[in-house]
Amino acid sequence: MAEARGPAGGSARVEVCLAMPERALRIALVLPHDATVADAVEAALAGPMGTALRDALGGGDPAGLGVFGRAVAPQRPVADGDRIEIYRPLAADPKLARQQRVERQRANAGRSRWRPGAA
Repeated sequence: MAEARGPAGGSARVEVCLAMPERALRIALVLPHDATVADAVEAALAGPMGTALRDALGGGDPAGLGVFGRAVAPQRPVADGDRIEIYRPLAADPKLARQQRVERQRANAGRSRWRPGAA
């Protein structure tokens, strides 16, 4: 399989993205052809949007990294046109949140919104 090459023969154009509930950060970069996903994230953090990216991550490390929605290792080489995604930690444990939701529903089961005879 042929190796993807970007502009200038030995570089790759990539985009580093971080989605948040209220907005998304997208940083376009041109990296050497031998750069990795971790190198792309470091370059994004070092660039002019780095402060906004760090603030969005809450000063912590990302929960994971991906390329076009698929989880990848930080050591994965980048290819021209990759969209590198930074995943944030979950705000709540999904299993615990579901359990609490079911418990609330069961507690409210006796208090139905639909009262017989109400018009």
